[in-house]
Amino acid sequence: MSQLPTSKEIALTKVSLSDIKMLQKISRETFLETFSAENTGENMTKYLNEAFSEQKLSDELINKESQFYFAVLNGDVIGYLKLNVGQSQTELRDGKALEIERIYVLKEFHGKSIGQLLYTKALQAARQINADYVWLGVWEENLRAINFYKKNGFVAFDKHVFKLGNDEQTDIMMKLLLKDT
Repeated sequence: MSQLPTSKEIALTKVSLSDIKMLQKISRETFLETFSAENTGENMTKYLNEAFSEQKLSDELINKESQFYFAVLNGDVIGYLKLNVGQSQTELRDGKALEIERIYVLKEFHGKSIGQLLYTKALQAARQINADYVWLGVWEENLRAINFYKKNGFVAFDKHVFKLGNDEQTDIMMKLLLKDT
């Protein structure tokens, strides 16, 4: 049984354009681990090639309204976070909101508080911009993630379609109010 890493052992580092290959690797690996069992290989391949192409990730990295952070343990990237504000948000585009677009952690580190550490970073970012709320979309069949967000105070407020390859899936949109609006 491996020992749990402590938050002091995990470094959160801002991702830059020079990290593009590592971002692509961790993005593809964590997405595959999370969703390949419930989706066809064809749809997974199509999605991975489109969503995590070097060009698409480069465009996201140079966007000033998006930020990526790696979770690093002993020099190895074990997870990452993507945040969006303003017009970079995938849906709401509310100037008073921050979107958590992605929190992914390698499967071997699930249950070891790495996701919670990345989530805490997202809340810090939201408070730094004085956001009224944080929102996200999560696949309705990803019960692990839904429970994680509920545990952290998020509530469902809507649904939207997420296209994975050629498959239209339903995401539950969840929100956490940081202030009374």
